[in-house]
Amino acid sequence: MTEPAVETRGLCKRFGAKLALDGLDLRLDVGRIHAIVGANGAGKSTLFRILVGFLPATAGTARVLGRDCRELEPEDRARIGLVNEEHTLPGWMRVAQLVAMQRRHYRRWDDDAFREVRGQFRLDDDQRVSQLSRGERAGLSLALALGQAPELLVLDEPTLGLDVVARRAVLEAIVGAAQRERCTIVYCSHQMEEVERLADHLVVLERGRVVCAAPPDDFRERVRLWLADIPFRDLEPARVPGLLQLHKLDGVHHVLVIDQGDEFAGFLREAGARSVRAMPVSLDRAVNGLLASRRPAAASAARAQPAEGGVHA
Repeated sequence: MTEPAVETRGLCKRFGAKLALDGLDLRLDVGRIHAIVGANGAGKSTLFRILVGFLPATAGTARVLGRDCRELEPEDRARIGLVNEEHTLPGWMRVAQLVAMQRRHYRRWDDDAFREVRGQFRLDDDQRVSQLSRGERAGLSLALALGQAPELLVLDEPTLGLDVVARRAVLEAIVGAAQRERCTIVYCSHQMEEVERLADHLVVLERGRVVCAAPPDDFRERVRLWLADIPFRDLEPARVPGLLQLHKLDGVHHVLVIDQGDEFAGFLREAGARSVRAMPVSLDRAVNGLLASRRPAAASAARAQPAEGGVHA
């Protein structure tokens, strides 16, 4: 069996009383684009910082490219590219100086990959990094990361705060890198349309644990929205199999469920439904429904009140 690009076993990270990662078991195979999604505080950035060796774990193990993350040597780090949401670069340096430094530092430097990404952004060699727009810094960060010819590319919210043009350029560069190189990409984003476009493997984190790991299309097909006209009564949430979310709007029950086939229509009819209709859902709706269902207090409050103006994840 091929060794995974990333593997964690029982990984825990505690910050005082807060448990950011809670016995995380994760395996990310080589050569794929893995999207890591979850609500704020799910543990995504903490996981990334441990994987690249910036942060020690409290317990458990984490390995990248066959190496223990606690023992990464400079040659190991050269195999890992990182782009964070702040696009942290030395602001005092000029673009040309920074690029020259990176070329000297990385022995496997791929000038073609660097120039291909850089060409999608307007970067002036004489400008200081601090003078670049957020989109230009994002492009430069990604170009530098790909220029080092990484075997693993870690992207933590790389398009956060970018305008439409810059976001499109970053996404096209990521797609190009995945197609051109046998590079494993671990990608974190709150934008589900990006995840749908890029990822072939989806990992959903909640409170430091994996709650789903599957191809995005496979997971989305497991979730379905049912519309049921049930007059004079309400569904009891505790009795609904596979329930993720339940809203009532203008007398129609909107029931979001997971792993329920066509037989669920029979359940609704037995509950008094006069009409039943099933609808597919977006990946965004499916993920948010799953996460909402795992917060009992929030889920109960949502079920207790009718939706206003439609159904929202």
